[in-house]
Amino acid sequence: MERQRYCVYNLTRECFLSLGITPADTTFARLRGFIGKLRLRSNEGLWVVPSSGIHTLGVFFPLDLIYLDDGYQVIKVIEYFPTFRIAPLKIKAASVLELPPHTIYSSQTQPGDLLLICPPEEMESRLSAAAALASEGKTEQPQSKVANG
Repeated sequence: MERQRYCVYNLTRECFLSLGITPADTTFARLRGFIGKLRLRSNEGLWVVPSSGIHTLGVFFPLDLIYLDDGYQVIKVIEYFPTFRIAPLKIKAASVLELPPHTIYSSQTQPGDLLLICPPEEMESRLSAAAALASEGKTEQPQSKVANG
């Protein structure tokens, strides 16, 4: 069965980071990650949740890493993280996005940015809700839940 895919939008920079994020929300999916995969397409990625750090042992390509708190605020970015390494642990991180190299650079994503992560069919309504909250001066965003499956 095909796992649910998510879109990732940077509300602060007003740009998409990915349209094809797969959640790694089970123990097996988190351990497996991208191990054994030979390449990563430009719009693929993995959302490791829950997680405060990742590894690239057995991964054959570098990754951009974005550490998020439980409100989807960026707390750390690592560009072009090399293969066969263990990434730093960030105690405040609730999840980590593993993205193709140059995603951080091309989106100019920085610590403090707020991301919206949701299924594609919900993106328009969530962006509208986020815009309405922003126009009222609120900084909260509508939350998305990862479904186990």
